[in-house]
Amino acid sequence: MKGVIADCLKNLVVNKFGQDKWAKSLEIAGLSKNATFLAGQDIPDETVLQLVDSVCKVLNITMLQAADAFGDYWVNDYAANIYKPFYKATTAKEFLLNMDEVHVNITKNIPNAHPPRFTYKWENDKTLVMHYKSSRGLIDFMVGLAKGVAKYYKENLKITKVGNDKVQIEFN
Repeated sequence: MKGVIADCLKNLVVNKFGQDKWAKSLEIAGLSKNATFLAGQDIPDETVLQLVDSVCKVLNITMLQAADAFGDYWVNDYAANIYKPFYKATTAKEFLLNMDEVHVNITKNIPNAHPPRFTYKWENDKTLVMHYKSSRGLIDFMVGLAKGVAKYYKENLKITKVGNDKVQIEFN
């Protein structure tokens, strides 16, 4: 996994809960309390997932709550600042339908980048099913990210995980 994910997690924890909670999370994960993560750095998936688990323990939250918090923070704070050119969409629908292309374009020149990929299927004119393709199995984080997109665009979307690789999104 790229360091940008761990860096975002760090920023979320430090900015919302304090540096002490982040240091404790690093310690529980077996990492140095001074560990830093560079955006393009390769970090083993297991290390990042252990760090997320440690954050859950320190903050006394579930993995689903962590996935929602991460998705909200990624979309509305972290990525909104560093990936501003990709926020040209005017609706949540446009943004979500562009996610696969964004992942392809943003990572094509980054060695060892393996972002999730998405395919789309319309159930009807208001219901989209996004198929999540990743060996990491982080579908709950995709749900959190979709919720973050809805918040960013101030839209009331119904977002439902409908399998280990599918999220249903109902637009108004």
